[in-house]
Amino acid sequence: MDKFRILVTDKIDPKGLEPLQQDPACELVMAVTPSDATLESEVPKAEAWLVRSETKITAQWLEKAGALKLIGRAGVGVDNIDVKDASRRGIAVVNAPAANTISACEHTFGLMLALARNIAQADGRLKAGGWDRSKFMGTELQEKTLGLAGFGRIGREVAKRARAFGMKVLAYDPFISAEQAEQFGVTLSDFKPLLENSDYVSLHMPVTEKTRGIIDAKTLGWFKKDARLINCARGELIVEKDLIEALKSGKLKGAALDVFDGEPLDVKSELRGLSNVILTPHLGASTEEAQFKVAEELSKSVLEFRTKGLVRNAINLPGFDPDQLESLGATLDLADKLGRFLGQTLDSGLKGIRCRFHGEFPDGARRPLSVAAVKGALSTIMDFTLSFINTPILAMERGIEISESTAPSPEGYARLLTVTAVTDKGERSVSGTVGDDGKLRIVRLDELFVDVSPEGRMLVLSNDDTPGIIGAVGSLLGAHDVNIADMRVGRKSARGEAVMVITLDEEPSAELQSELKKVPGVKTVRGVVL
Repeated sequence: MDKFRILVTDKIDPKGLEPLQQDPACELVMAVTPSDATLESEVPKAEAWLVRSETKITAQWLEKAGALKLIGRAGVGVDNIDVKDASRRGIAVVNAPAANTISACEHTFGLMLALARNIAQADGRLKAGGWDRSKFMGTELQEKTLGLAGFGRIGREVAKRARAFGMKVLAYDPFISAEQAEQFGVTLSDFKPLLENSDYVSLHMPVTEKTRGIIDAKTLGWFKKDARLINCARGELIVEKDLIEALKSGKLKGAALDVFDGEPLDVKSELRGLSNVILTPHLGASTEEAQFKVAEELSKSVLEFRTKGLVRNAINLPGFDPDQLESLGATLDLADKLGRFLGQTLDSGLKGIRCRFHGEFPDGARRPLSVAAVKGALSTIMDFTLSFINTPILAMERGIEISESTAPSPEGYARLLTVTAVTDKGERSVSGTVGDDGKLRIVRLDELFVDVSPEGRMLVLSNDDTPGIIGAVGSLLGAHDVNIADMRVGRKSARGEAVMVITLDEEPSAELQSELKKVPGVKTVRGVVL
């Protein structure tokens, strides 16, 4: 009987791979940093291919991988893998999302302690021959407030340790409810109050359209006096030039950074010369234990796949019949876009998502469409691939309830899908349909009727229906040289509650959105990208 052939082309902890080495039905081929000639020889014979971030698994290599059934990524990100082409070929792609949680958490906490007690600076001074005790006076963590911007796996582990140190913990996460935060002994907060009230702010967000550069000159101005910032998440969350200015001016007491917008960090970066900054070279997951756990998780995934056909931590294979998903076609795309639309308009903790199916939908369609809507919503705050497999699990981890109901089709529509987000502050819903021409349309926002194509960059404004407000908004867009591709309005009644959905050719700046909020009659302004 032929052995299950596993190709390893990056440095992965050998102890974690022992279950594969010890399985008599498996053949482990170690080809770390292989030449193209080695890949040409080994790739066609491999049934599983394990990598870290160095090996690039492109469509060209997948074309040659005729026996390949499983790709394993030792870590979280899969940017080095052509997931789309792997999916097209029926190759499962798995990762190890939880393996580095504790290591990243402990590194975060270590940096916070180092900031509080000036450990790195005192060490450097002492080794240089000095003895300046008074210069390195520190502070206690007890009774200080820690603000966690993001409350996923790592944020929750940091919160546990902070509470053990006697700290008060605030958390900002649009997809966590107040009740769930309370279970961890944490107080849920909006983003601005969190920055205003925290002695230490630790970032645990993914990089999305909304979060890229979220720490900039404006938000740094919200920080409490003498606050300190820790970032072990993603470098792109911070506008580095603005952070440097805040550190040089004394607006921020200190910062500890493990990740950077551009790695390795430029040798000429001003961050390297600031005495109130602690820098580490992306060490969050660099522990013996994390590397072992990553390899161990992959070994389990491979063995379960070989023996049972199960795919642990799959990011690309659907949890539903592929033929069924394909038959849903545009309706599946509609559900995803309705979820993404909602996800970008929420401003408080998400407790649940309800999908209401108006009219006749195909048998078995409701569950995959509901999961597609949740996947769309969660994708606005996640920077890794979501699938029909991991979406329900992530929703459950975040305390998001998914429910479905049916209703007769409303006049004018054969089928209509309404997705409602249940939050700490109430509910928000969006309804859409697929026209006879196959085009997607958003036809209702809450109780207001509109007719919007869910594509491109949009601004969604809630406003009073008053004379001149459309002109005022249009003039402001023109003043910022932002071109309107389409504008749709809806209202309940004359001079009552109204909504504007404006599709734009250019990305609206934060400054423009701030000015729009000041237009008389405008209540809220939200940016949406579909």
